[in-house]
Amino acid sequence: MVAGDDSSSRLTERARSVEHSAIREMFERAAEYPDRDLVHLEIGEPDFDTPEHIVKDAFMIARDGGTHYTSSAGMPELREAIADRTGSNAQFNPETEVAVTTGAMEALYLTLQTIAEDGDEVVVPTPSWPNYLTQIRLAGATPVEVALPASDGFDLEPNRVIEQIGENTVAVILSSPCNPTGQVFSRDAVTEVLEAAAAHGCYVIADEVYDRLTYGDHSTGISTYADHDENVITINSCSKTYAMTGWRIGWLAGPADVVQAAAQVHGYTSSCAPSVSQHAAIAALTGPQEPAERMAAAFADRRDYVVDRIAEIPGISAPTPEGAIYAFIDVADLAGTSVEIAHRLLDDYGVVTAPGEGFGEAGCGYLRISFANSRDRLELGFDRIEAMVEDELEA
Repeated sequence: MVAGDDSSSRLTERARSVEHSAIREMFERAAEYPDRDLVHLEIGEPDFDTPEHIVKDAFMIARDGGTHYTSSAGMPELREAIADRTGSNAQFNPETEVAVTTGAMEALYLTLQTIAEDGDEVVVPTPSWPNYLTQIRLAGATPVEVALPASDGFDLEPNRVIEQIGENTVAVILSSPCNPTGQVFSRDAVTEVLEAAAAHGCYVIADEVYDRLTYGDHSTGISTYADHDENVITINSCSKTYAMTGWRIGWLAGPADVVQAAAQVHGYTSSCAPSVSQHAAIAALTGPQEPAERMAAAFADRRDYVVDRIAEIPGISAPTPEGAIYAFIDVADLAGTSVEIAHRLLDDYGVVTAPGEGFGEAGCGYLRISFANSRDRLELGFDRIEAMVEDELEA
């Protein structure tokens, strides 16, 4: 086989179609500078350690032998805790309407594998988390991007979304609070989309991994107010709220037929979520909530700092994040694409960000930064961002 010749490649078209994540590309590019003091603002990972009581409970369970397979749907005690946490107009039945997965990423994957196939369409308002588009394609379906207007801070415009719901639509994905914009979609706007989806017989997949990280009085948790909660599939995890990204515990909750089918598929992917991590999740959901509340308060303080710093730098702007741990910065006044700008910011100024192109066409001309970093590192990062903007606008 000749190097670079794909004619005899045994890779599937499905595998070849998977694009490299713009976020991961920047993370790996940063690894090329092992001796530099880089400020990492590209990864959405809380910089806190998992609360001590969670780690302690997991350690004790592991020490005492709680390290074996569980049901593919997850431990009954955890499913019950998830049902109690999630809630809905019609309370989720933990036995049939909740399944535990290896992170929210797998929950989304299993959901799409269960409800979407060749010829189907899934509507995705953008800018959005890149995994949506890729996972839809891996299910054989077609993503339909709906660009939300930057002029409204990328708020959800229901008519734009509803216009794209057609006879081939199996689902609409709504991320609120949104990654990457930090926008919390209004209850009225979400309700309009949900009503239209129900009328067309399709689902709304509600990605709510940041539901406990909001700043102000915002409604989250679509199933808590949906009149058609039988059309809502909720995706969530312990990762962001409890600083448990590496524990890999997520879940989906929704109609019993979807959840049970997803759990069955789960049995053929990873069998079950890690048992020790499931015990940790029980401790997280049912134990003291003060550590999570302190982390949320710290994120709120950092959010305020980031908003103030962006406002002070001529030439850039960003919608005020209402939730999550991101700011989506408009850098269109700088030269080049957001990928090129992100590369210069890393190569010449030592700040790692995620280029907006990675979040759909609506993200062109933006950089996503994560404020899940210490105040000191954020200050250093924004000092460098300010220096770059000043240098380039004065050139």
